[in-house]
Amino acid sequence: MKSGQNRTPDGPAGNQLLAALPPDEFKRLLPNLERVALPLDETVCEAYFEMKYVYFPVDCIVSLLGITEDGGSAEISVVGNEGIVGVSLFMGGETTPARAVVQAGGQAYRLSGNELKEEFYRGGPMQRLLLRYTQALLTQMAQTVICNRHHTLDQQLCRWLLLSMDRLGNNHLMMTQGLIANMLGVRREGVTEAAGKLQKSGLISYHRGHIEILDREGLEDRTCECYGVVRREYDRLLTNFPQS
Repeated sequence: MKSGQNRTPDGPAGNQLLAALPPDEFKRLLPNLERVALPLDETVCEAYFEMKYVYFPVDCIVSLLGITEDGGSAEISVVGNEGIVGVSLFMGGETTPARAVVQAGGQAYRLSGNELKEEFYRGGPMQRLLLRYTQALLTQMAQTVICNRHHTLDQQLCRWLLLSMDRLGNNHLMMTQGLIANMLGVRREGVTEAAGKLQKSGLISYHRGHIEILDREGLEDRTCECYGVVRREYDRLLTNFPQS
């Protein structure tokens, strides 16, 4: 999602969904928004448990993970300052089989689930914005399935890095290969090999869990079409959001 709304990620809100709201809508929410720290690897919501709060990330990233009975996991979507964690609350399902885990620590705005639902059922700009965001999120989930089934691990890693960097707003990410493997649902050795190829090609620098993107254009050339599909859909649905 591109910037350009009334409040940018560096402004009062720090989250692009909140920034896209008309001033009076944002003002109504503001007293109930609580800025909280979300440390790396914290579980924001466990699978099948109702969330009491929703989170609007500012400079952190939260991954939604599908969990298997034997403890395996794979990322089905990633949420940063373009979105909200807690879609199931306003969609009426209340719970989800996915686990929400902090992938990159930072700050977020927390809002009571009841307060969000009250705002959603007003039927105004917040409802329209959240529905458009949900469509974009579903696109990301669907494209993740396609990518994991049809594209190489190198391409999947490039897609994952690009989506993560878009949501952090910089070229640096703290993430061990073990955590990346859990996100992608692959063996750690595969991530080691894929990251090594990207580093050898001069696209990234990786050392002791610190990843730096050195050549973003090269990374975009290396990835599959899945990244572009997701990026374009977020831009189409959420950039210059119509407020009336």
